[in-house]
Amino acid sequence: MKKISLILVLTVLTSVTSIAQEINWVSFDEALALQKKTPKKIMMDVHTNWCGPCKMLDKNTFHNKDVVDYVNKNYYAVKFNGEGNETINYKGQTFSNPNYNPELANKRNSAHQLASYLQISAYPTIVFFDENGDVIAPIRGYQKPTQLELYLKMFKNDDHKAIDTQEKFNTYYSNFKPEFKD
Repeated sequence: MKKISLILVLTVLTSVTSIAQEINWVSFDEALALQKKTPKKIMMDVHTNWCGPCKMLDKNTFHNKDVVDYVNKNYYAVKFNGEGNETINYKGQTFSNPNYNPELANKRNSAHQLASYLQISAYPTIVFFDENGDVIAPIRGYQKPTQLELYLKMFKNDDHKAIDTQEKFNTYYSNFKPEFKD
């Protein structure tokens, strides 16, 4: 009887601790509407269904407890398929993917007009927007939690506004002390 109780307790503890942390993802339209009520910056994950590094970013970085907690507190988070068929309204324009082919949904497809407008040239790319929905910067490629932390905090605190040369960025980067765990 004690063994059964012990097994039950261990099973419950294991299942409780293995529940994944989740970022509160919203659509881009929702994030822009939320900004009007409560201004926050937006972090947009531009990905595709076929992209391996995108899946690694989602699994390793966007499920990291430190990243989840920081993003949920300080940003509106958006997942956007750069080759999807969603219709988006942004800055008075409507963006879609008129050449989208549903048969290629999990393969390379045509680029979404918003991805082209944002000048996305690689996946994954994380695009940061300010509280007014204006683009701050795109960050290309896979980011480990500690790498993403630098950008999350730099943009959140508007430190990027004082960085206008590569030398200043290098100094900021050298002085940055990550607190997130990889």
